[in-house]
Amino acid sequence: MCLVSRKRLIDRINYTVIVIALVVTAIDALSKVWARHALAKHAIHVGGAIWLRLQYNSGISFSFNQSRTLLTTIGTVVVAVVVVVVGLNARRGLPTIGFGLLLGGGVANIVDRLSASPHRVTDFIALGSFPVFNLADGAITGGFVVLLVAALTGEKLLS
Repeated sequence: MCLVSRKRLIDRINYTVIVIALVVTAIDALSKVWARHALAKHAIHVGGAIWLRLQYNSGISFSFNQSRTLLTTIGTVVVAVVVVVVGLNARRGLPTIGFGLLLGGGVANIVDRLSASPHRVTDFIALGSFPVFNLADGAITGGFVVLLVAALTGEKLLS
């Protein structure tokens, strides 16, 4: 059995991942509060194919699994816990940004889902015929892309 001292374990934690995640979670929460009030009666045309339109999603990405909200909630919490455990050991640079965005977006959607009754996520950004999404979804996608770029360029993701 390998024991690691508490100080050494704490020194390995990448606190920047936590800060990025908290910022993403806060901005997403504020944007959803705004959307639920400002878009409750009508959509707003931003320009071109971009609309701000209030919609709720009881499933996960692209409205998949809408009928099993408890399963969806449990699954997203499990994924978020895994991202926390792995992400806190992220290397500095792109991996820190990627894991911070993933974690922040995931936590933001979990908080939104758990605070709503029925359990669903607030979506409000519509791009043409693409499914409606929110800032947390954009952070998750961006985090995944950042981690993919880091991995493809040979950068180590974890310390």
